[in-house]
Amino acid sequence: MSTKNIRLEVMQAIEPKVAGFIDSFLIPADQIWQPSDFLPDSQSENFYDDLEKIREEAKELGYDFWVTLVADTITEEALPTYESWLMDVEGINQHSEESTGWSKWVRAWTAEENRHGDVLNKFLYLSGRVNMREVEISTQHLINDGFDIGTDRDPYKNFVYTSFQELATNISHKRVGVMAKKKGNTLLGKMCAIIAGDEMRHHLAYKEFVQAIFGQDPNGMMLAYADIMKRKIVMPAHFLRESGESIGVAFENFSNVAQRLGVYTSQDYIDIFNKLNDSWGLETIRGLNDEAEKARDYLLSMPARLQRIAERMKIREDSTRFKWVEANGML
Repeated sequence: MSTKNIRLEVMQAIEPKVAGFIDSFLIPADQIWQPSDFLPDSQSENFYDDLEKIREEAKELGYDFWVTLVADTITEEALPTYESWLMDVEGINQHSEESTGWSKWVRAWTAEENRHGDVLNKFLYLSGRVNMREVEISTQHLINDGFDIGTDRDPYKNFVYTSFQELATNISHKRVGVMAKKKGNTLLGKMCAIIAGDEMRHHLAYKEFVQAIFGQDPNGMMLAYADIMKRKIVMPAHFLRESGESIGVAFENFSNVAQRLGVYTSQDYIDIFNKLNDSWGLETIRGLNDEAEKARDYLLSMPARLQRIAERMKIREDSTRFKWVEANGML
């Protein structure tokens, strides 16, 4: 049987569990938080007072912080690209006469994720600290340019990617929230913390998907996991650019800022790699063929190699100027 057909059979075998995953890891729209829960109520007489408080507290946050928050926001705003990519994965089957469990998951996951970019975008606008037109140009470019994360339509690779990426965004949002809170910006701290909580729930769900696939097809799952890690997990906004720039330039510069600020670092990449290896119990999986055994050896040894490389890396200290943010010092 072809690899594609095996994957389709596995996706069909797991599908009955998806409804349970939705109940366990997602929250209905009428119960979950909404952006308006955190932002000033435009119908309230206190709106301008609340707005002034946001703008005053925003002045305490430095240049690198705003660059990071803008890039995080744009990443979240590019959600249409991520949904369309996942909907095209083999086994999701969005075109069936009856909506499948997998397509229901992707739509429900998208609906939850959509709130993140919404609340952050509105906060940036109200803060008065960024050039919103430049932010909007970058967002449009990112959606227009699409992305290629190296997973093709393979569900195994895509679920490894989302397991990794959701934990990475959890870390990033959580640290931005902590930094905001330390600077006295309690509102932004709460917003980022609750977004981070959403990302953790999503990470746990996708991690369960991979665990279920390991139970059905351990050889195929191990090979797919090794393949995507050999290519390296690229961030969903790796094509990020500002107006007048080439694809990816802004992302490279932003990555240096995030590393310098300690929001998301090469050490985090290694730690997530190790956590996934442990979570999926790679060392305990039995009955692998020779090729999958070699893949497992690679996956178990690679974090230590990356650690040695990370220890030799130097963080760039030069400060790139972004069109998104006017210079007002460093955090």
